[in-house]
Amino acid sequence: MSRAPGFAFEIANSVSRGETSASGIVEDALSRIDARDRDVGAFTDVVAERARRKAAIIDADRAAGRAIGPLAGVPFAVKNLFDVEGLPTRAGSKINRERSPAARDGALVRKLEGAGAILLGALNMGEYAYDFTGENAHDGPSRNPHDLTRMSGGSSGGSAAAVAAGFAPLSLASDTNGSIRVPSSFCGLFGLKPTYGRLSRAGTFPFVDSLDHLGPIARCVKDLALSYDAMQGADADDPACQPPGHAPTLREIELGANGLRVAIADDYFARGGFPEAFAAVERVANALNATRRVVFPEAARARAAAYLITASEGGALHRRTLAARAADYDPDTRCRLMAGAMIPTAWINDAQRFRRWFHDRALEIFRDVDIVIAPATPFSAPKLGQKSFMLDGSEIPLRANIGVFTQPISFVGLPVVAAPAAASGEAPIGVQIIAAPWREDLALRAAFELERTGVSRAPVAASFA
Repeated sequence: MSRAPGFAFEIANSVSRGETSASGIVEDALSRIDARDRDVGAFTDVVAERARRKAAIIDADRAAGRAIGPLAGVPFAVKNLFDVEGLPTRAGSKINRERSPAARDGALVRKLEGAGAILLGALNMGEYAYDFTGENAHDGPSRNPHDLTRMSGGSSGGSAAAVAAGFAPLSLASDTNGSIRVPSSFCGLFGLKPTYGRLSRAGTFPFVDSLDHLGPIARCVKDLALSYDAMQGADADDPACQPPGHAPTLREIELGANGLRVAIADDYFARGGFPEAFAAVERVANALNATRRVVFPEAARARAAAYLITASEGGALHRRTLAARAADYDPDTRCRLMAGAMIPTAWINDAQRFRRWFHDRALEIFRDVDIVIAPATPFSAPKLGQKSFMLDGSEIPLRANIGVFTQPISFVGLPVVAAPAAASGEAPIGVQIIAAPWREDLALRAAFELERTGVSRAPVAASFA
């Protein structure tokens, strides 16, 4: 079997210097996907000929001395809710695959390809992004490459599985309530959920407009920063995307955690999980010399309000389709969307008022600290098909509670880097590195420090290396 792709920044440097060709990188990636993705289930569509054409253009441009971009030759893939020209935008569903093919790529796909990256295809996901497991009723599960009997996490399961298996060094995903951070935690990867409104969502199938974020998943922090820098900028096609200017981070991350004021999330974030989740936080806190503890007030209520808004907006989006084709939905997704469509307006108004209050309280925390560390998931990846778990003698539904630590944070749009933090030899599990709005750079600096000191490691899964 051919070697695993390197990091994105290594590939780009190698192609730029002429040490390897973009075409060779692409053929290597396509060979690995063809040989091993039947085991993983990361891809739903592979655009091999498109990738080969793009690689040939990059090689020709380099040979002619033309600019080839900071991501030249880097393979990437996207969650199948991103528009890809010539493919129907599935959003993990049975119904959407009957749509007409997309006429052009989504905004972030165009930006990455404009920087020289090469699209390999579209990735498996939970139906309509309403999932934390990575198990799709129509396409089958995206399996965790570290243990194929376990979940990759959702809803961006294919996005994490493709990177963890070494099929591509970079993927794009979405995060509404945790769908970048949960798969990153389960698969031992770095993921970036940027500030709400930082990256354009134009050309993607929505889930909950007021909560949806897009971002990258990678095996190193430099790759997150490199791709994040390439995708920034306001976009009139997404009215929510009006960031306060470009904030390149690649040149800044090597500052590490020097000078950062780091705190640990306490109270709500210090219970409701397994020992491995809190051990991961402790390892990270020790590495970053964090001793101060802070409390996000009413975090449990924030999670409840996030559930209401998610269900209501998602249910409203799908109301007509549910009425016409309810039987074509995954039963779990269908029931939650139908229930959401019936939530009283007064409840949603209360949830939105509380959302504003919680947002203001969160900002108060960041007056005195730069980043806050919290668990990403309450446990490492469960077995595929698992429906519940035991905690403190009680049986708790699994699917609804995987996002117990991620939902209160995305509820108010804070930027987060998910970073792997498992002890050597243990199953992957991650932490959230949370920053104030528009300060992704600080979270990335802290993650880089963890990577540099060896606390955070994101290798290709051993059986795929």
